[in-house]
Amino acid sequence: QVQLVESGGGLVQAGGSLRLSCAASGSIFSINHMGWYRQAPGNQRELVAAVTSGGTTNYSDSVKGRFTISRDNAKNTVYLQMNSLKPEDTAVYYCNAEIQKLVLGRRYTYWGQGTQVTVSS
Repeated sequence: QVQLVESGGGLVQAGGSLRLSCAASGSIFSINHMGWYRQAPGNQRELVAAVTSGGTTNYSDSVKGRFTISRDNAKNTVYLQMNSLKPEDTAVYYCNAEIQKLVLGRRYTYWGQGTQVTVSS
């Protein structure tokens, strides 16, 4: 079974930085899209940033210019560098990946367990 494990969350002051990591493990043939979503209390889960296997990135307008998504295909890992953090960035951040397990298999979406990011004012 494929598993995504996030790390790097925590408590930081406004203006500070955090680096989130998400490593995919298990039976994996290829990983297409990888991304980060977040969900604050009372809100819907929203896309923060995504990156394709070729390196094309997409960001939410609210984080553009402050966050950077990257991936290491050899390690099946995606990162989210978060700079200039604001209190409104406080949320549970979830890793997401579209994974093909077999050469002729279908692609399925997997989710990590989430990591808490709290930004104090």
